[in-house]
Amino acid sequence: MASNFIFIFVFLTFSSMASSSSAQKTYIIHMNHDSKPSTFLTHHNWYSSSLHSLSSESHSPALLYSYTDAYTGFAASLTPEQAEELRSSPEVVGVYEDTVYDLHTTRTPEFLGLDVGGEGFTAVDGGHFDTSDVIIGVLDTGIWPESASFSDSGMPPVPARWKGKCDGGGGVKCNKKLIGAASFSHGFMTSSADSDDVTPRDVDGHGTHTASTAAGSPVLKASLLGYATGTARGMAPRARIAAYKVCFKTGCFGSDILAGMDRAIRDGVDVLSLSLGGGSAPYFSDTIAIGAFTAMEKGIFVSCSAGNSGPTMASLANTAPWIMTVGAGTLDRDFPAYAVLGGAGKFTGVSLYSGPGMGEKPVGLIYGGKTNGSSNLCLPGSLNPSLVKGKVVICDRGINARVEKGEVVKEAGGVGMILANTAASGEELVADAHMIPAVAVGMKVGNVIREYVRKAGNKATAMLSFGGTVLNVRPSPVVAAFSSRGPNLVTPEIMKPDVIGPGVNILAAWSQAVGPTGLDKDTRRTKFNILSGTSMSCPHISGLAALLKAAHPEWSPSAIKSALMTTAYNHDDTQAPLRDATDGSLSNPWAHGAGHVNPHKAMSPGLVYDLSANDYIAFLCSLQYNPIHIQTVTKRPNVTCSSKPSGPGQLNYPSFSVLFGKSRIVRYTRELTNVGSPGTQYLVHADAPPNVGVKVRPTKLYFRSVGEKKKYTVTFVEKKGTVPPVSKSAFGSVMWFNKKNQVRSPVSFMWNEML
Repeated sequence: MASNFIFIFVFLTFSSMASSSSAQKTYIIHMNHDSKPSTFLTHHNWYSSSLHSLSSESHSPALLYSYTDAYTGFAASLTPEQAEELRSSPEVVGVYEDTVYDLHTTRTPEFLGLDVGGEGFTAVDGGHFDTSDVIIGVLDTGIWPESASFSDSGMPPVPARWKGKCDGGGGVKCNKKLIGAASFSHGFMTSSADSDDVTPRDVDGHGTHTASTAAGSPVLKASLLGYATGTARGMAPRARIAAYKVCFKTGCFGSDILAGMDRAIRDGVDVLSLSLGGGSAPYFSDTIAIGAFTAMEKGIFVSCSAGNSGPTMASLANTAPWIMTVGAGTLDRDFPAYAVLGGAGKFTGVSLYSGPGMGEKPVGLIYGGKTNGSSNLCLPGSLNPSLVKGKVVICDRGINARVEKGEVVKEAGGVGMILANTAASGEELVADAHMIPAVAVGMKVGNVIREYVRKAGNKATAMLSFGGTVLNVRPSPVVAAFSSRGPNLVTPEIMKPDVIGPGVNILAAWSQAVGPTGLDKDTRRTKFNILSGTSMSCPHISGLAALLKAAHPEWSPSAIKSALMTTAYNHDDTQAPLRDATDGSLSNPWAHGAGHVNPHKAMSPGLVYDLSANDYIAFLCSLQYNPIHIQTVTKRPNVTCSSKPSGPGQLNYPSFSVLFGKSRIVRYTRELTNVGSPGTQYLVHADAPPNVGVKVRPTKLYFRSVGEKKKYTVTFVEKKGTVPPVSKSAFGSVMWFNKKNQVRSPVSFMWNEML
């Protein structure tokens, strides 16, 4: 009855905001729970009273959310003056303006070595684990429940511990597979003038895609318009899905995300998957980091996308160490397309175009840059129809959506497009379901084509053709150019991203409310779509975490993260080191973290680096956060930090980040827990650049029993008389090994000129 009252109250107060002034904004208010007067039966009543006490001549404050688990406080619509008045209250710890986050927008089971039958997971040693008791909460744009990927055929009853429900707005119905659906839109509706479907139904497609990637049921003969035909299934096809809609046309608002995390924690999810994020911010002002801390403390694994701002350095999102930060790599599948230029040869690119072909007769080829200042980018309205009509247009990649460029060409009378990369994207190729014949090519080929047009002038011609789906493409994986990179600017002593997973040209379920390009003019409808982004790699790791949770229910979120990191591989399928799609150069841990995930090895990692909530609190103390900041993250009012807290690099993390500056010597201590066999011994091997010495003590670790813990110390020394690398950064590793296991931790080195 109390929860119903809260819902009704929030709904009524939110509805009353229709006449509020645009001067009002959404704020998240952190309250001191211990300050609640005994006269209030609930914290919600207390929050409501605090709001109604605010002075206002014309703007009534409105309570949007009362948080109970993910945060200590509430969200409200306030004027700046009202927010300032709240800040002066002794009961208020902090008042923060709402933040907008962005979405970070099959063959992957085979590529990852998983059983494609969909009945569970068979480990290397023959163990079989059923994930039907594991619940994955997906915070995204909602769900398209009618998709076959959410069929509950053969699923056992919903776990009795599940406390969630199905909010039936938009005709959304749940089953034994999709066991929960809810929408949180108050922050969006307060801060945006745009209209959108605020029910749990997915009218964008992104949420359906990510949910089915994590845990979609097997669907035979799935494809996007004939491309990538095969069985589509999630990483944990028997796991349950709970969908929390927190993202809309104008983005994902922090107050809504926090409400979604709050509900998911209370509902009883085991894994949280968030393919969204923003820029770097201190953890006490990062909504996702704050909610994720509570989730971690309750044993929930949190996986987040690293962002799509690569290859720019230090472009990461979601860097909190209690979050699994996931970058993106390629698959061994490609969608070749070809551009034949008159007298200049045949060039290969990629495309998912499926409409009528251009025929076998060459047509004129024009570079948009010849028409006006912005036409090289094929921005809306930038092309001159008299020059473009009947021709193929070269468009530079950048600024506006790739598929939109093709639509701009089509509206100007063009019959095809060559989408040519610039230096920002290098040689990375991302396939799209264009509405016009279109071929995407890398920067080098793009430069050749541009030069051909420059020399040939009005005699330049082109023909475009499409090659369908090709498998076993080598080398793979390759790190995606768009995948955001380190170093971690929030805490340089913690290396991020953690790992990479499949994130390029991923086939998964799609909403029937929108075409595959997402453009308003795209009237096509398809049950599956192919997308690229760290949004796609994140749910892969979420699903793998569900597999590990089923196999090892006693493992903490940190143990699962450690298993995925220390068993990741750093080579492609030719056994060469991982490369970067930007220019084909060697990748490094600031791009790929510990490497590409290997679920089979992660099932039996041998040793793990485990962490508790208290370890992370000590980490926050080492950042010299004040008590209020620590309370904001941890929800604990009386945290006492050591008078001499250890540095943030002392966190028992599965990777190392070494900063040379104030000292030439950096010493870290780590603790390993045996999750393998009793009576096992490990030896150590360390790699470092020539100008750095490494000593590990002891050099052998012997574990008599399962669960036994052993500490070791590693000392990194900048050698005298040596010169730091030109890049002021370098990389290495520390690995504990025996005949059965290799427990590898990447190491990054930075010199003070970078800091």
